[in-house]
Amino acid sequence: MDAKKETHQFKTEVQQLLKLIINSMYSNREIFLRELISNASDAIDKIRINSLTNPEILGDDSEFKIKITPDGIKKTLEISDNGIGMTQDEVLEHIGTIAKSGTAAFLEALEESKKLDTISPELIGKFGIGFYSAFMVSNSITLITKPAGAEKATKWESRGDGSFTIEEVEKESRGTTITLNLKKREEDEQDFTDELTIRSIIKKHSDFVAYPIVMDVEKDEQIPKSEQLTDKEGKPIGATTRKVTQEETLNSMKAIWAKDKKDVTDEEYEEFYKHISHDWNPSLARIHMKFEGTTEYNALLYIPSQAPVDLFMPEKKHGIHLYCKRVFIMDDCKELMPEYLRFVKGVVDASDLNLNVSREILQQNSLVRNIRKNLVKKLFELLGNMEKEQYEKFFNEFGQILKIGIYADFENKNKIAELARYQTTKSSGELVSLKDYVSNMKPDQKEIYYITGENIAALLNSPHLEQLKEKDYEVLLMADPVDEWVVQSLTEYDGKSLKSAEIGDLDLDLDKKDSEKKEKFTSFFDFVKSNLEDKVKEVKPSTHLKESVACLSGDTNDMSSYMEKIIKASGQKYSETKRVLELNAEHPVISTMKELFEKNREDKSLKDYSKLLFDMAVISEGGKLDNPARFSKIMGDLMATALNG
Repeated sequence: MDAKKETHQFKTEVQQLLKLIINSMYSNREIFLRELISNASDAIDKIRINSLTNPEILGDDSEFKIKITPDGIKKTLEISDNGIGMTQDEVLEHIGTIAKSGTAAFLEALEESKKLDTISPELIGKFGIGFYSAFMVSNSITLITKPAGAEKATKWESRGDGSFTIEEVEKESRGTTITLNLKKREEDEQDFTDELTIRSIIKKHSDFVAYPIVMDVEKDEQIPKSEQLTDKEGKPIGATTRKVTQEETLNSMKAIWAKDKKDVTDEEYEEFYKHISHDWNPSLARIHMKFEGTTEYNALLYIPSQAPVDLFMPEKKHGIHLYCKRVFIMDDCKELMPEYLRFVKGVVDASDLNLNVSREILQQNSLVRNIRKNLVKKLFELLGNMEKEQYEKFFNEFGQILKIGIYADFENKNKIAELARYQTTKSSGELVSLKDYVSNMKPDQKEIYYITGENIAALLNSPHLEQLKEKDYEVLLMADPVDEWVVQSLTEYDGKSLKSAEIGDLDLDLDKKDSEKKEKFTSFFDFVKSNLEDKVKEVKPSTHLKESVACLSGDTNDMSSYMEKIIKASGQKYSETKRVLELNAEHPVISTMKELFEKNREDKSLKDYSKLLFDMAVISEGGKLDNPARFSKIMGDLMATALNG
């Protein structure tokens, strides 16, 4: 009895994608073959790795290959592999939807693509949706897959119309076979059943695939003389050749990382980058190195030109593929690259490693630690030697994750600090290194000043910077969440301490000039504090303010307001720290309130004004008011009084 055929609907985002693919005018349609071959290669990688510890999984089928079968009469193209295969559940998981981590960003990019009525290679590569690109050239797709060791196979079919069918079928061997029923081509379009076309595409996009990509090719073969018909004089009668079909390997399987740099073209480097990264944007920079000594290994590393959408996702894979004597061991090799460089793509081929090496062994392996140390050193050199424009492009994409290393990698903390860049109060949007900041410091400036917060505009206009601007001191503007951890680890640079412009006194000697005058405000400040006992732990003359009335600060060891926001947003529990309310003793508002206080301490408006000062300080740092209605009422009353006065 035949297994029941089930019909399923694609997820909404896949339906949108398929509609766009099917209806778009796309000039580079040939990439679908590269994507399907890449998927087949990944499937073979998986079973080959499994076979290292479980040789029986291969059975009698141990010759790995990817086979292309074109049929010009039926107008079909078949891509098959003898890889790991998929269960029915895996088919539903991988082909019915798009990876959750990229869905929101994908839909946003998809909307942009709709405006252009096209879909770019970058979009396909960026979101790992290569399988669906086959619908650009297909009226329908049939996939039959059988996992290693399973008795039954799964058949999946779709016309790209929003639904697909799935059923249980028979299949002789493990692996996956994808059959494309090709669309009718226009006269000027490529024929994907043509032998020369297929050869050209594979040479261009898949020459580096580690497994043979084969195709049955018809050739002329010389008929042996013993089988030829001859006349009385022994001369051949009729044909001396005959047509035979032979399986031919179409790719070179070149390990370009093992070649000399001078023997590899830029085009080959870039095509290999696309192969291992699934990124259709060109790489920003690369390192190709061969290390010889007590240990030997080759490495070919790339820095992408754009950050992937899932860079900060917990499940994001590292980009390093580990090989041993050109034999693939594993991808996602975290042991060879620190977390803050996980965006680096490439290959490391270490001939002294064991093919059966496990992740646990890698973690303890001195050779791996040595390779990692050298790779990180070379990457630092590469980044440090980049031209300004190229480096800023890199830092704008990956600076936030690179700075994680300042607190995560104690050994390289100072080297990463050299690579860090920040906008400042004087840089007009340009990025400045710590080295340049120090060289620009005023002769009387003793410390490196910084301020952290959510955005550059708010930081530039922060009242905490008023006295520093008056002194013409430059301030680092730190607007990435990671910077809160950076300043906890990087307490000094080039002998200069880093000091927050928000937390603690600025020690600019400004308050010492008129300390006697400010002592006159003690009683008034104590009164303001008594009205804000639940909000502040101290009210004091400000060392930060020049023009503004009030701001909130903290003691030297307190959290910054931005750090509190980060912790609160993450859902973590923490003890909320009362802030310090700083008041500008030189401001007319404070002087007038003090006079009113000295005349009549019982004046009810003083209590409201005290709360208003706190609210103004909260607003000035981009915070939210607990009682915005009260703030609005007091401000309205003040405006009415002023207008009527």
